[in-house]
Amino acid sequence: MFSKKCITLVLAAALGISHIGPLPNVLAQGYTPGNYEGQAEGFGGNVAVEVTLTEDRIVSIDVDAPNETAGIGDTAIESITNDVIEKQSLNIDVVSGATGSSEGILAAIAAALESSGADVDALKAKEDDAEELEDEELDTDVVVIGAGGAGLAAAVSAVENGASVVILEKMPMVGGSTIIAGGQYNAVDQNRQQAYEMDPALIEEIKALTNEEAVNETHERLMGEVAEQIEEYESSNSKHLFDSPQLHALQTFKGGDYEGNIELIETYALGAEETVPWLESLGVEFEDEIAIVTGALWQRTHQFVKPLVTGPLDAYQAYLEEAGDDAQILLNTSAKELIIEDGKVVGVIAEQDGRKITVNADATILATGGFARNNEMVVEFDEIWNDLEGLGSTNAVSATGDGINMAVEAGANLVGMEFIQLLPVGDPETGGMQGNISKNAANQIFVNNEGKRFVAEDARRDTLTAGLLEQEDQEMWIIHDAHEYPDLEVKNDFNESIGQLVDNGKVVTGDTIEELAEAMGVDPNNLVETVNDYNTVVAGEKADDFGKTLLQDPLDQGPFYASLRVPTIHHTMGGVEITTQAEVKDEAGEIIPGLYACGEVTGGIHGKNRLGGNAIPDTVVFGRISGQNAAAFAKQN
Repeated sequence: MFSKKCITLVLAAALGISHIGPLPNVLAQGYTPGNYEGQAEGFGGNVAVEVTLTEDRIVSIDVDAPNETAGIGDTAIESITNDVIEKQSLNIDVVSGATGSSEGILAAIAAALESSGADVDALKAKEDDAEELEDEELDTDVVVIGAGGAGLAAAVSAVENGASVVILEKMPMVGGSTIIAGGQYNAVDQNRQQAYEMDPALIEEIKALTNEEAVNETHERLMGEVAEQIEEYESSNSKHLFDSPQLHALQTFKGGDYEGNIELIETYALGAEETVPWLESLGVEFEDEIAIVTGALWQRTHQFVKPLVTGPLDAYQAYLEEAGDDAQILLNTSAKELIIEDGKVVGVIAEQDGRKITVNADATILATGGFARNNEMVVEFDEIWNDLEGLGSTNAVSATGDGINMAVEAGANLVGMEFIQLLPVGDPETGGMQGNISKNAANQIFVNNEGKRFVAEDARRDTLTAGLLEQEDQEMWIIHDAHEYPDLEVKNDFNESIGQLVDNGKVVTGDTIEELAEAMGVDPNNLVETVNDYNTVVAGEKADDFGKTLLQDPLDQGPFYASLRVPTIHHTMGGVEITTQAEVKDEAGEIIPGLYACGEVTGGIHGKNRLGGNAIPDTVVFGRISGQNAAAFAKQN
């Protein structure tokens, strides 16, 4: 029975778990020893467990959850089962970002225990007499606040550069919002991009970028460099896809409406190219195919071989584990305050299980993510959308702006806080990315509930969302066909197979456009007309009415698939102001000694609008920079 994704956990003592409090009162009655099975519905389908009991303990829990998302459901299995055994209780918090998986696992364990005759209600009851833990003080070279993608990259970089590191993570798992991101990674990659032909029309787009009015000297220099590059490309009679970090920087700058810091953007674009081999040196594998994620504007989007962003996260953790005593991760540990002495940040005061954790460090790195899950902050800083009250988000529930608030208390300056990115592809129930079948902007259409297109699907993300918000009910359908999903086992960017999504009702399907329209509940005549018109555009028989230029295959191969989506908060572009060396600036523009920042907690890189696929490389580029410079600062102090 337990053959797939089976995790076995044994006695807490064997796991080296300490601080086990008093056991629930139910154990005074004892258990009936034996193995007991239970089942429940998880996020991806049925979850089956086998619980082993002795007379007075839950000894082990075997879990079979073959359809739970890799990197999310797996982590929930380990965290939940670990906690149940450690605490001998069912009064366990769900894992952030994996609520469905967590609740399914807990329900299956409860069903197994109930079949044994145990008092499940007593096991769910809250215990008020937990053991009081002593405060603790730690010393390290570098302390990293946040164990998402940026924080772990920073920690690896710091260790690489000879520093000892303590990482504080307020959640019971690492990963932050990174672990629930799709994993699209924009970076120039000449080797992989050689496999693709250059559309001659795109050359004119590049030339237009090089002839804009310069904002500053860096912008002018970058335009000149790209102009020389494209001239050299044309004179070589090359046919492969053209790209360069300078072009990436110009597109990112323009894509953010010139509101970003062009020096930070250049650092980002050059670093993104360099991080591909760096990640590969850590054991991360990339697919060879290069795509164009929605809102990316250019064919430079990589995808990891492992699902979502588990490739880099697994590699970071493996590296840090090999570092031994030089790297320590403290979960369920919330940073509360930066320690400042003589104007310098010298550590962090945190809280874990009600006790105080003081980390003394020569350098501190903020990697706490954005504030998309703090609706009060979202509403306070929004100056663009004007109606974000109660809107869902794709981010992990940990993205509550903690690091931004701590930085402000330390005197840090904030930039671009009003720039809040919405996506048009949120789940109607959760606001998350689950069920999103968007894979390739060149091969999809968006239609409203009338079965009509309303926007160019290769446009910027803010343009796409603005178009959706203009629709009467603010709902849209993403439509793909067998070109992207040739069989039911093909997965979206969130490791969900199209067959699984159809089975759980997240996606509807039809062998013909008429059948698809019926499943969607839209006018079949409208949808047929829409698809036929789109196919004439793909065939080159007419220009697209909405201006779409990234075109690949017609929508003409059944089965056809459609996923209902709504607007959702996706990224907060504003945050702590940093230098190109990831140093945090104060309100006077001076560097705060000992304080660095990376990832979504920072502002100034993406401007008014972040390009699709730019977020994950941002965490890696400035994670590396912050770790390297924090380690160097620690050595000097």
